[in-house]
Amino acid sequence: MPVTLHTALRSETGPHRTENQDSVGCSIDYVLVADGVGGNVGGNVASWTFTHRIMSALATRAAHRFSAEELAELIATANAELGLRIRREPELEGMATTVTAVFGGDDCVRIGHLGDSRAYLVRDGAGYRVTRDDSYVQMLVDSGAVDPADARTHPLRNVIMRSLSGHAEDTADLPVLELPAQDGDRWLVTSDGLTDYVEEERIIGILTGTPDREAAADALLTAALAADSRDNISLAVADVQLADVDDAERPYRFLGAAAGDDLGTVVDLSR
Repeated sequence: MPVTLHTALRSETGPHRTENQDSVGCSIDYVLVADGVGGNVGGNVASWTFTHRIMSALATRAAHRFSAEELAELIATANAELGLRIRREPELEGMATTVTAVFGGDDCVRIGHLGDSRAYLVRDGAGYRVTRDDSYVQMLVDSGAVDPADARTHPLRNVIMRSLSGHAEDTADLPVLELPAQDGDRWLVTSDGLTDYVEEERIIGILTGTPDREAAADALLTAALAADSRDNISLAVADVQLADVDDAERPYRFLGAAAGDDLGTVVDLSR
């Protein structure tokens, strides 16, 4: 049975930023967060371009009709569009974006991930992180040089090792993880504006202890702001239902940079 996602979205510029470079979007069977990289050099353009390319491809075809390999190709195509924009607009050289996306499949979900945005799964009252950060600090944790408890406050926590920057090698070995789905599963997909400032135990506690997804999304955003997050904060709380998906009725929503109408036009690379 196809996976349907009922999703609450939030995106906040935050008190310490003047521009929201995160994009978060969803439809009835997928959700994604893209955190723009590049500071003043087009981070918002990168996340906008990537998000709109992915969402345009999923506008008329249900996510469960894509194989894991096709989803990896879709992410690679969206990344190629970043490269096209940089060639057309050289001043954007250096822009990039993370991506963490959950796509509904048949009795499963598929997760595409690059960078330090994250996906968490809650099932039967227990939650855990599904993705691994592509970051310098995570590499130090893996090597034993940094204690996992210290990673969230490490001074180099924002240095990422992989992102989408328009180069073919970005997606050369992109994994798309497939996991079985159950009715009642809950997913959180979020940028690091939440996870760098709120302890993982508290994040999972909010997800497991707040049945209403809109209230859970509000509580997570409030926790990040109360922790004085110095980054943009974007997140999606998505509850799983196994149900048929109509290809013809695919309403979509997006927030953050993706909601801007002045950052570009999606180019059809399939022609």
